Amino acid sequence: MTETIATDTSAPALLLTLVFALSLLAGMVLKLWLNSRQLKHVAQHRHQVPPVFAHAVTLATHQRAADYTLAKTRVGLLEIGIGSVVLLGWTLLGGLSLLDQYLFASLGPGLVQQLALLTGFTVIGSLIDLPLGLYQTFVIEERFGFNKMTFRLWLLDLFKAALIGATIGLPIAALILWLMGAAGQNWWVWAWGSWMALNLLLLLIYPSFIAPWFNKFTPLEDPELRTRVSALMQRCGFAAKGLFVMDGSKRSAHANAYFTGFGAAKRVVFFDTLLAKLSAGEVDAVLAHELGHFKHRHVPKRIAAMAALSLLGFALLGWLATQPWFYSGLGVQPHLNAPNDALALLLFMLVAPVFSVFITPLFSQLSRRHEFEADAYAVAQTCAPDLTSALLKLYEDNASTLTPDPLYVKFYYSHPPASERLGRMAN
Repeated sequence: MTETIATDTSAPALLLTLVFALSLLAGMVLKLWLNSRQLKHVAQHRHQVPPVFAHAVTLATHQRAADYTLAKTRVGLLEIGIGSVVLLGWTLLGGLSLLDQYLFASLGPGLVQQLALLTGFTVIGSLIDLPLGLYQTFVIEERFGFNKMTFRLWLLDLFKAALIGATIGLPIAALILWLMGAAGQNWWVWAWGSWMALNLLLLLIYPSFIAPWFNKFTPLEDPELRTRVSALMQRCGFAAKGLFVMDGSKRSAHANAYFTGFGAAKRVVFFDTLLAKLSAGEVDAVLAHELGHFKHRHVPKRIAAMAALSLLGFALLGWLATQPWFYSGLGVQPHLNAPNDALALLLFMLVAPVFSVFITPLFSQLSRRHEFEADAYAVAQTCAPDLTSALLKLYEDNASTLTPDPLYVKFYYSHPPASERLGRMAN
C-alpha cells in the first residue's frame, strides 16, 4: 500500500470528523453515566448485607468490598476522562500528525520511520498511563491489603514487559508493514494470517517461555490434592502437561486458578493464595468450573470469534488505508509520496474502540453465559455446596461487591455477579 494518496475531498473528511467526535462524546457520556450508576448503587447498599448472603458474609466484609469497588470506580471515572482527552489529542488535535512529521523529518521515509512512529506512540501512551497505574497499585491495592509488590519489583516487571513486547511486537509490526507495502491490494489477508499465527504461537509458548519471566511455577506437591485433581481431570477427559502452583502472593493477595496454553502445551495453574484459602473439595469445584470451559469448547469458540472479527477489521483497514479522508478526517495529514501504513494502523487502533464500545454488552453477555455453563458443569461433576462456598470465599477474598448496579453488570461484567451465579446453582 505504498501508492500515492490523492488529494483529500473535504466532504467525507468533515463527515468522518463529525461522526467520530459525536461517537467519542456519546461513548464518554455513556461510560461516565454507567460508572456513576455503579457508584450510587454500591454506596446505597453499603450498610446492609443482602439477605441471601447474611448467613455467610459479615457486614465488615461487605463494606470492605463496597469501599474497594467505590475506590476503583472513582479511578475509572478519571480514566474515562483522561482517555477521552488523550484520544482527542492524538487525533483531531493533531498529536499523531505532529509525531509523524517530526520522525519523518528526522528519519525520512521508510520502514525505520514507520517502526519509530509505532514505538514512539507506544512509549508516549505508556508514560501517560503510568501515573494512574502506579496509583492503582500502590495506593488503592495497598490500602485494601492486596498489593504485595515492591517498587523495585514493579520496575523489574515493567522492564521485562517492555523487553518482551519489543522482542515480539517489533518483528510482527515490521512484517505487517512490509506486507502492506509489498503484497498488493489484498495485503490485509496475509497480514491477518500472520496476526492469527502469532496469537496461536503465543498460546503455545506463553506457559513455558513467557510466564516464567514473571512468576515461579512449581509442581503441585500436595499428594491428596494432586490425587483428587488428577481423578477429576481423568473423569472429565482432560489431559494437561502438568499441575503447577504459581507464586501469586509475590505480587497480590488476590486468588485465582486457570488453564494456560494450547493443545499439548495445556497446563493447570493454581495461585498459592488460592490453595491457602480453599479446602480440597473447593479446589476441586473451582477446577471443575475451568474444565467446564474446556468441555464446552469456550476457548476454541473465542479464538474463532477473534479470528472472524480480526479478519473483518483487517479488511476494513485495507479499504480505509487508501482513503484520504480517513487521515484528514481524524486530524492527520497523510504523506503524498511516501507510505502511510503505520499512520493507518495507529488511526485504526485509536478509532475502533470508539465505535466498538456500543457493542460491549453483547460480548459481556456471551462471556457471562459461558460462565453459567461452566458453573453447571462443575456442579454436575463435583459438589454444589463446595462450589458455592468456594465462590463465596473468592468473592470475599477479592473484595467483589455483592451489590453491583444491574445495568453496569449487563454492560461490563464478564462474570455474573454473586447473586445471579449462586442463585442459578441453587435452582
